[in-house]
Amino acid sequence: MSPSTPGSPVVLAVIPARGGSKGVPAKNLATVGGVPLVVRAVRECLAARGVTHTVVSTDDEAIAEAARGAGAEVVRRPAGIAGDTATSEAAVLHAMDVHAERHGREAEAVLLVQCTSPFLTREDVEGVAAAVAGGADSALTVAPFHGFVWREGDAGDAGDFDGAAGGGHGVNHDKAYRPRRQDRPQDLLETGAAYAMRAGGFREAGHRFFGRTELVRTDPARVLEVDDPHDLARARALAPLLDGGTEGRPGALPDRDDVDAVVLDFDGTQTDDRVYVDSDGRETVAVHRGDGLGIAALRRAGLPLLILSTEENPVVAARARKLRIPVLHGVDRKDLALKQWCEEQGIAPERVLYVGNDVNDLPCFGLVGWPVAVASAHDVVRGAARAVTSTPGGAGAIREIASWILGKELS
Repeated sequence: MSPSTPGSPVVLAVIPARGGSKGVPAKNLATVGGVPLVVRAVRECLAARGVTHTVVSTDDEAIAEAARGAGAEVVRRPAGIAGDTATSEAAVLHAMDVHAERHGREAEAVLLVQCTSPFLTREDVEGVAAAVAGGADSALTVAPFHGFVWREGDAGDAGDFDGAAGGGHGVNHDKAYRPRRQDRPQDLLETGAAYAMRAGGFREAGHRFFGRTELVRTDPARVLEVDDPHDLARARALAPLLDGGTEGRPGALPDRDDVDAVVLDFDGTQTDDRVYVDSDGRETVAVHRGDGLGIAALRRAGLPLLILSTEENPVVAARARKLRIPVLHGVDRKDLALKQWCEEQGIAPERVLYVGNDVNDLPCFGLVGWPVAVASAHDVVRGAARAVTSTPGGAGAIREIASWILGKELS
């Protein structure tokens, strides 16, 4: 996301994500490629050029937490526009009003981005935004479609070209004539993924299509909408093919070219989150020797390292001394401390890998380029992460991350 500057247009992406869903319970938090649908959409909007603000409109606290952790603003949707019959347009108009009140500026353009399209790309988002910036009143993503469409029942106005009554009839073709694909007009299928509108025109029309509507073509292989459990199963099966190996998208793991610094939470990340307390109130924890090996390898590779912990505990300081890395602990606002540390070190936050496990790590997740959760992290934290270890906290998760970055197994 490119923050707007005074005088520059506000381009607002709104992702509607209510909590209720009959077809797939908790659908917007369902994972595809290990990442919740709402988080996938937030990441693509934040990465899209031309979008200045990204908002998730929701009535659900778990969705709100995941959205914030991924870096989006959250607008709490009133119950009156959160039911089964509520329209996406109503959610977008409400989000526009709330956003304008918060920021003191109306958006010049607004995008409606559907997180139920799991393979939405930042290029889709950029495409519809650019179409409106270039003079269109509204825009949507479409994909080339070559199929013959049929409908059951009487043909009605469509006509039944061979005179037979009942049965199926052709919608976009005469069933008595089968032209070759190259001889047919090019049909375009609405993907349901991304729309853009001039804000003023949208308010006036109350609908996403008005004025000159531009069609932005996208890859038909990526067109899929999750409406039922079969769609979700298909998306999960396709994710390794469509996500894997695509730089910067869910499914990729960071390497040395992606990361300039590593910041580590302590409790639950370098430990299993348990604390042993003796009769005098002294606390001890268990750590993993493999994590020490991984940290030493990262230090030798020249990566700046930091332990950042909310708890002020002698155990944390002792572990940092043992590892020979700096520590900030007893910190109420970890995100502010992390931002200040990055400024002091001259490191861009988007080049930082941050490892966490609990909800107090979510503000840091929204700040850095590589938020990473350990396998034992809270569900919402795993959902907000860009990558998740296969190893739980305290069992060698930091060693695993070091092997990603350094591109080799550590022994």
